[in-house]
Amino acid sequence: MAEADERMRHTEEVMGTVVSFDLRHAPTPGLRGALTRAVRLLHDADRVYSPFRTDSVISRLRRGEVRRDTVPPQVRHVLELCETAHSRTRGAFDVWADGAPDPCGLVKGWAAERAWRLLREAGAADVCVNAGGDVRAGSTGVWRIGISDPRRPGHLLTCVEGRDIAVATSGTTERGGHISDPRTGRPARGLLSATVTGPTLVWADVFATAAVVLGAGEAHEWIASQPGYALLTVSDDGSVRASRDFPPSALTAE
Repeated sequence: MAEADERMRHTEEVMGTVVSFDLRHAPTPGLRGALTRAVRLLHDADRVYSPFRTDSVISRLRRGEVRRDTVPPQVRHVLELCETAHSRTRGAFDVWADGAPDPCGLVKGWAAERAWRLLREAGAADVCVNAGGDVRAGSTGVWRIGISDPRRPGHLLTCVEGRDIAVATSGTTERGGHISDPRTGRPARGLLSATVTGPTLVWADVFATAAVVLGAGEAHEWIASQPGYALLTVSDDGSVRASRDFPPSALTAE
C-alpha cells in the first residue's frame, strides 16, 4: 500500500454534485491516464443523461425530438435499467413519474460504479469513488465509510467497513424533503434517511431512494428480497433500525 503522501486524490464537480477519487497507490502514468478517463466518463454521462442540459439526449427525448427506439444503445440500456428498477422496487422508483424521463436517480450511481470499475481494470486494487456521499470502495484494503446522522447535521450516525462495498444514502440530510412518492405524487414521509449497502452502487443508490418512499416497515420487509443488500433507516421520530445483515459495525455511532 502506498504511503499517505503518495496516494492519488482528485475531486470533480459533475452531475450536480462533487465526486471524489481516492486511490491508495503511488501515481503512475497508467493510473493518471485511467483517472482522466474516469473523470471524462462522468462528464459524458452528465452530457447525455442530464434533464437540466438542453442539449442532452434525455432532454431531446423529453421534448420529443428523438424517439426511444432511435437514441444510442447505451441510452436505451439505461432506460431499461430504470424499468428494472421500477419493478424491483414495487414502483417506488419511477423515472417516468411525470410523464417524461428523468434518470438522474439511477445515473449517478451507475456512472460512479463504471468509473470505479474503469480504475480497477487499470490496475488500481485499492480505490474509492465518492459521488456526493454515495460510495463505491474496494477491495484489497478495508475502507471505513461514514454515514451522516440526519438528526444532527455535521455528525456521523455510524461507520460501515468493508473491502468491496457500495454504500448509498437517501433522505433529508443534504437536500431536504426532495423525494416524492411516484405512486401518489406527494412527498415521501416517515423516514429521515435510508442507507443501503451492497455489491454495486447503482442498485444501492436506487434501493436507498426506494426505501425512503416505501417507509421503514415496508422497506425492511422488501430489502430482504434483494440478495446481498442491507438497510439502515432513521425514522421521523428519531428511531434507528438496521436489517439483520447490515454490516456489524453499523451501530457504533459517534
